[in-house]
This record gives sequence, structure tokens and C-alpha cells, in this order.
Amino acid sequence: MTQNATVTTPDNRAGGVSAQWHTLQRVVLPQQSQMDTAGLYVDTGSAFGVQLNTTDGSAVGAPTGSTADSAQELHTEDFRSRRSTVVRPGERVSFGTYFNAFPASYWRRWTNVREVRLQVRTEGSGVISVYKSNARGALQHVETARVEGSTTSSFDLSLQPFGDGGWYWFDLVAGSGRILLEEADWLARGEEPRRGGITLEITTLNKPDFCLNNLEILAGNPSAIEDVQEILIVDQGTQKVADQPGFDAVRKQLEGKLRIIDQDNLGGSGGFARGMYEAVENGSDFALLLDDDVVVEPESIPRLLSFATHCKSPTIVGGHMFDLYNRTVLHTFGEIVNPYRFQPDQPVADQVLGHDFARANLRHTPWLHRRIDVDYNGWWMCLIPTKVIREIGLSLPIFIKWDDAEYGLRAKKAGYPTVSMPGAAVWHVSWIDKDDMVGWQAYFHTRNRIVAALLHSPYERGGRVVRESGYSDVKHLVSMQYHTARGRVMAMRDVLEGPGQLHGILNTKLPEIRAMAKDYSDAQFESDPDSFPTPKMDKPPRHGQGFKAPSYTTLIPWAVKTIVRQLSAPVSAASQKRPQAFIAHQDNKWWRMSQYDSAIVSNAEGTGASWYRRDPREMRELLAEAARLNAEILRRWPALREQYRDALEGITSFESWKKTFESHSSKGQ
Repeated sequence: MTQNATVTTPDNRAGGVSAQWHTLQRVVLPQQSQMDTAGLYVDTGSAFGVQLNTTDGSAVGAPTGSTADSAQELHTEDFRSRRSTVVRPGERVSFGTYFNAFPASYWRRWTNVREVRLQVRTEGSGVISVYKSNARGALQHVETARVEGSTTSSFDLSLQPFGDGGWYWFDLVAGSGRILLEEADWLARGEEPRRGGITLEITTLNKPDFCLNNLEILAGNPSAIEDVQEILIVDQGTQKVADQPGFDAVRKQLEGKLRIIDQDNLGGSGGFARGMYEAVENGSDFALLLDDDVVVEPESIPRLLSFATHCKSPTIVGGHMFDLYNRTVLHTFGEIVNPYRFQPDQPVADQVLGHDFARANLRHTPWLHRRIDVDYNGWWMCLIPTKVIREIGLSLPIFIKWDDAEYGLRAKKAGYPTVSMPGAAVWHVSWIDKDDMVGWQAYFHTRNRIVAALLHSPYERGGRVVRESGYSDVKHLVSMQYHTARGRVMAMRDVLEGPGQLHGILNTKLPEIRAMAKDYSDAQFESDPDSFPTPKMDKPPRHGQGFKAPSYTTLIPWAVKTIVRQLSAPVSAASQKRPQAFIAHQDNKWWRMSQYDSAIVSNAEGTGASWYRRDPREMRELLAEAARLNAEILRRWPALREQYRDALEGITSFESWKKTFESHSSKGQ
């Protein structure tokens, strides 16, 4: 199909979208309170993309280098509204950006749409240039139209060439005078599919300020929540959203769409399972799950819904996660579960975790143009058809970790894919500012990973899961993280107990683990550094070089020597009275910590520190028990796998979850 551009004059242009076409995606600009994200919506600079070698198609030079030098400063004061902006005389503005380029390859792969129309309404004189990219990230010019006065320009564009990747976008170039973008839309031919209703559910634990902020964002963008029939807050905390100043006003703005359910802390899985359950009960076609500690881009909601309703079959559609405190940084473009290690992984080797669009924009980053196919999407933002929920059940009752990944794998096994959809996203607290592999969360990481592997690993005894579990036990123990190691031991014991207890311990296991903290100094935090004695090292490091990580060739003898020392060498009396060092969180590595008898270690959030003390007796006990449990899990893997798989349908059923909800809920508001 050829590309066709049509320009209409004020006299004969149609008002709005023709009945023969319907909107897939609207071009939007940042909200006034989010101008630090402007580069995700509009871009400046020359119209060039990645330079490719014409022999083998490889990128030439540094494909992800800084683009700041080639771009002009954005004039955020020229943004007139969420849909409209001014381009100054002689300047170019590109909409080849994360939020406004059209992800053609995703529509090509997962929907029956094979042709789209770009419709642009402008006022003033200038040029509209349409571009596309391929899976390698090469820019290709499609069409240019000159505009004058009040104009509606339409470009009919084929999706056929986008089998492996690629985007469409357009640039506006002003002439001698300014040009005003009134609005722009990506359209599809024919009548719009029935959209259905959404239950938008937020699970929260003591983050009422975040929740209220998102409610205000949603209330202030009524077109974005037009298809949301209910906004449900599952409040599992003691600081209630309904008690926040301003809550009554925003509730009134939402015109009866808001409902709150108070329930005990059942973790993310308990809150999100409640959202799924209520979405089915109230007749919604979709459940949209949102984390509480996020800032939502409201336009993501109609985009997820539009894509989902056009998919060839029922599909889970998720949004991406940007860093809340560095808002142009994308956490990941898509994730799979490595089947052998049973850990989250990246589907494409070139993919970068923590990609910063301010340093390398969409046009200049090759791997962003390749379509990324995923196993699951994080439940920071995820749209799930209730048809899928009715067939495969609710979340696994596993509290806080692996619930989203397990659900995506379960859906995939039942024939329902997941798509991580570009152009739909939230801003979320980054993992860099959390350390969820130590402390109370270690129990849930350990247990839930093993349970998910028992349910879905294709390998006879889980691949590397048990082996890596043993490695982790040793690393935590030589690092003097005894509270973490104790939690891991508890996790393995509970795996061996079987699936029947999972509902019963949803709200009791966390208090049990936290109660143990009083017995372990590594789990007790002080906010004031002066609460601890001044560090002093009796014996200086060899040659003043400090402690270095062992190489691969020296790792085994080094590990044997270190473990023997940790198990048998007496703890120096001086280190019992004062720490030997203060270790910053980013330096808290197992190979470094294993060389100390005592150290003060700061936490990931920077809010406090704890005193790690070596205890050979505790280490001997925990190391022996962890080794025994890992061996028992490996030995019993085939039987455990059958036990968990047989129980899956029952423990994720509506009936099982209903009993849990009734036991831990108060009446909704």
C-alpha cells in the first residue's frame, strides 16, 4: 500500500474524527506539574536516526550516546494544553518520542489493524514530515506536506512492513511564522470495537499521599477515565486514604466512581487479587492494576484499553515503569523469566536497564525500535481482561513478590499473551532506592521464586534454582546478614510444608519475620550515625589496598578459606565493642563484608544503618540448616512440583480468595 497525504482547507475539513475512522492513540503533552518529563513527549534537533552499516545493518559509532548536543532547548512555555503546542518560527519539533511516536510493530503483531491514519490539525504555515523506523532503528522518510492557515492533514500509513519492529512519528517545522499544533491523532478505519468497562484498582499500604495525588490526576483528566466504571482503593494500611485532607473533594469530582475497601495487609497479591475479584463481580471487562507509590500518566489508560480491544485474542496489556525521582529514566522495556535460572531477564541482549531518554532519545537508540515480546508485565500498571481472570483464576496467594510474573506465565500457558505497551507508563520509586533482597523481604523472594519455579519450570529439577539458592545462603551468611539468612531458612521450610497453608499465612508471616528482628543486630536500624561507636580497624588491610573481589580462577580456594575462617576463627574482642568500619550501601558486597568481624552498614534508602556482627555459632547453625533444606527441596522436587501444580486451581480460585477476603475485610465505603 502506498502512503497518501491529504490536506484539507478550513472550508471542507471535517470537524473531529470521521465516523469511518476511530482513535487509537492521541498525541499528548505533559501535565503542567510534570514539565521535567517534557522530553518524553516532544523532541528537538535534526531529523536523523541511527547510522547503519549498509553491508550488515549494524549500528555505526556509539548508538546510545548523548543526543543533548544536537537538540535545542525545549520551550515548555509554548505548551498550550495537553493537546496543543506552538512551534516557533524556523524551529523543528519532533513527536518521535516515547509517548507520542506510534508503536507500529506492536499493533502489527498483536492486532488485526493493518492501516493507520495520522490526522494533524494545525494553524499557521510550515511543514509536516512523517517518518518511520525499522527494527534496526533506521529512520526512513515517508511523506511531507506543506500547510498554510487552518489545516487538517491526513496521512494513510501501512503497518505491513513492521514485522519485527519500528515506529511511525511526525515532525513539525515552522516557516517564517509560528505554527500551532491544535491536536493530532492516530486513527484506524471502521467502527471502534466495543471498549467495555474498567475497574481501576490501587493496592495501598500507608501511602495515602500517593493515592490521593493519583486520584486528583484521574479526576483532572475526565477523558482518560471515560471508560473506567469504578476506581477501587484496596486500603491495607493504618494511614487511611479516606482520612487525608482533600479526599472528600476529589471523591466528589469522581462522581460516584470511587470505592474504598479496607482489609488486612495481605500484600500486593491480596490487594490485586481483590481488584480482579471485584472487577469480575461488578461486570467490568477489564481489571487495571496500579501500584500505590506511582504517579500515573492518565493517557495511558485509554491507550491500554484501545490496544486491548483491538487485540486478536484476549491479551494482558501492561505499561512501563519510569523512575519517579529521575523521570526520563525507563526501568525496563520488557521482561521475560529465564527458564533455567528462573529469574527476571531481558529478552534482547542490547536492551538497557535504566535507559535515560534525556541522554539518548528514541530516534537515536536502536534497540528501542525492535519489538520486545515478554512473559509478564509488572503490576505497577497492568490491564487484565476479566475473561482471562475467569478462566485462570486470581493471583497466587504469595505476598509481595513473584505474583505478577507467575500470573503472566500462567496466562501464557493458557494461551493468553502479555504485551508491555510503549507509550503507556507510570513513574515509580526505583529499585535502586530499595534493597529488597535483604531483611524481611528475603523470605518472600526465596519462597515465592521456588514456588513459581515448581509451578512453571520446564526443567526436571528446576534448573539452577536450588543451586543458586545455596549460593545466596552462603553469600548472606559470610556477609553477617543473619536475619536475612534466617528468613530464607523459614522460606524453604514453608515451601516443603506445601501449598495448603498459603492463604492461612498471608497476613501472619510478615509480623512473624519482623518480630525476629529484635534478635539480630543486622536488622535493627539507627537513623543517627553517632548512635554507634566510632569505627576502628585493629589490623590494616594488606598493602593498604583494601579488600578486593576474588577472580574466577581464585574463587573456590578463596571461598573455602573464607568460610572456614567464618565458621571457626574467634571474633576479636575489640570488634564486639566497636565496629571495624563504616560501609556505604553501594559497597555492601559479600566478598568485602566477609573480611570483617563487625561493621556499620547503611541501608539503600539512606535513612539509617545497622551493626553487622560476626557470630560463628549462628553461622554454623544456619549454614547447616540451609544446606539440609536445599538438598531436601532438590530431592523432593518432582513430588513438590506435582503437589503445587495440582493445588494451583484451588488456591487461586474465586472461592478460596472469597473466604480470605471475608476473613480480613471491613465493609467497603
